[in-house]
Amino acid sequence: MGFDDNNLSENALQNVTIEGRKHLIVTGVLEVSRFDEDEIVLETVRGTLSVRGSDFRMERFSLDTGEVHAHGFVTGLDYETDEPSSGGFFSRLFR
Repeated sequence: MGFDDNNLSENALQNVTIEGRKHLIVTGVLEVSRFDEDEIVLETVRGTLSVRGSDFRMERFSLDTGEVHAHGFVTGLDYETDEPSSGGFFSRLFR
């Protein structure tokens, strides 16, 4: 999914809230791509968001409001974007 931060409207905000590593609330969700007990993958207004953990269960999902509420134990979050990589540590060091 490609996106451009400069073209986002004021209404295209996204928030991620984790309460006690057990309750997850994500706004700005366009689609739930994957949901199982170990991973949640969401298409959001800011890119693809992967949430890793265990024992996930969906509490609420509203396409109208773009909100996902889930319970489980969160161990990590990653955003995937279509932006090109600027290289690793050594490529930046030896420019």
